[in-house]
Amino acid sequence: MTRIVLLPGDGIGPEVTEQARLCLAYLSERRELNLSFETHDFGGAAIDRHGEPLPEATLAACRAADGILLGAVGGPDWDDAPARPEAGLLGLRAALGLFANLRPARVIAGLEHLSPIRGDLVRGADILIVRELTGGAYFGTKTIDAERASDEFAYTREEIERVAHVAFAAARRRANRLTLVDKANVLATSRLWRQVVGEIALGYPEVAVEYVYVDAAAMALITNPRRFDVILTENMFGDILSDELAVIPGSIGLLASASTGTERAALFEPIHGSAPEIAGMDVANPAGAIASAAMLLDHVGQSEMAFLLRGALDDVLSSGTLTADLGGGASCSEFGEAVRTRIDARLCRVDAVRSLVGVNRGMTA
Repeated sequence: MTRIVLLPGDGIGPEVTEQARLCLAYLSERRELNLSFETHDFGGAAIDRHGEPLPEATLAACRAADGILLGAVGGPDWDDAPARPEAGLLGLRAALGLFANLRPARVIAGLEHLSPIRGDLVRGADILIVRELTGGAYFGTKTIDAERASDEFAYTREEIERVAHVAFAAARRRANRLTLVDKANVLATSRLWRQVVGEIALGYPEVAVEYVYVDAAAMALITNPRRFDVILTENMFGDILSDELAVIPGSIGLLASASTGTERAALFEPIHGSAPEIAGMDVANPAGAIASAAMLLDHVGQSEMAFLLRGALDDVLSSGTLTADLGGGASCSEFGEAVRTRIDARLCRVDAVRSLVGVNRGMTA
């Protein structure tokens, strides 16, 4: 049995997570994948029910899971709460040792028009950002008073090494190109990043490495996205650039992410926020959540089913069944149902091919 913990969270999180769950459950039923699901409170919803964003029961369930599927956290309802919903996410990353965040973005052939960038610039773009997730300013010591505030921005060699190996391994599976994005002309931490990454690169001689300042990288992502394949960067730069990356395929609602680390469980989530202004209206785009579910299937050893789910999602997007953020009129639930219909069609096609191969083998024998 493969144990999947669902953390629907806040805003549109429960809506998009449910569509992803239904896709996983449909595949599990049709192919006897033995996926089990349990739902736990997290984020603002957990603050409302338990007084804290990451209750002990939720953390215990996540530790025991094979994969975790998160919806979204946060919203204005908790702006004045003693503990913000986002603190639960930071706490979960730290507790599970989730130090590497992988955020892929690609432009589907024929859907270049969805991007606000010219089609000839985005055509064929396929980028993976590998972001360090548990260091830097987000986790450093913070001080604030009426006159001054500071955030400690620190990295150790070990923190850089472990995420760099993840990025180099990913580059080796892709186009053997890696870009380190930093600000080494200003930041001491970036100079350490360059030193460590340069040393690690010696162990991956087939991977071509370039070093780009973050401001130049931000511009190049828009003007020449095909320049990049794997981008490795620190926590804050990765947070910003991966949201910019969402412009390339057309909507932040399309992008998935995976956070992996030292323990068995990994966390999968769309990169969009909780969008409280449309929560409960059934208009959110569940594509990022469904794509995250496909990444989860890869993680638990179901790569064939992950490939099939990605294909079904591409089919729906290519067919013109689009949610409002992409200029369409499909609801969140209608989009999810369309994906499951395409799953069924693809499964039937696979079964037909296998049946034909079996008949042919029998005739040959």
